Amino acid sequence: MEDREQYVRYQRDRTVLASIGTYLDPRVSRISVRLPRSVAEPAVAAWDREELDGVGEESREEYELRDDAAELALIGLAIASRGMWDGEEVVVDLDVVQIAAALRAAR
Repeated sequence: MEDREQYVRYQRDRTVLASIGTYLDPRVSRISVRLPRSVAEPAVAAWDREELDGVGEESREEYELRDDAAELALIGLAIASRGMWDGEEVVVDLDVVQIAAALRAAR
């Protein structure tokens, strides 16, 4: 019984977290960041890469890896479309969701 109660409590917590996100979303959109060439170029390459294979059954870990790869590709798109190179760095406005994905992957 305690597991079910905990699950319901976590669902309520997620609802509150989503409400915070709904409140913050129109107030926080993009943040300007500087990225070194050593990570910016592979991000652009991830965007340029063609993934021809379909997605079959995958474990949770495989799904999360693929999701992270997709976030990297979206960062690459941002760099390719609106990044401004400044020597060995690129200045680009990234969506806060992309920044959060990168921070989450670093943990």
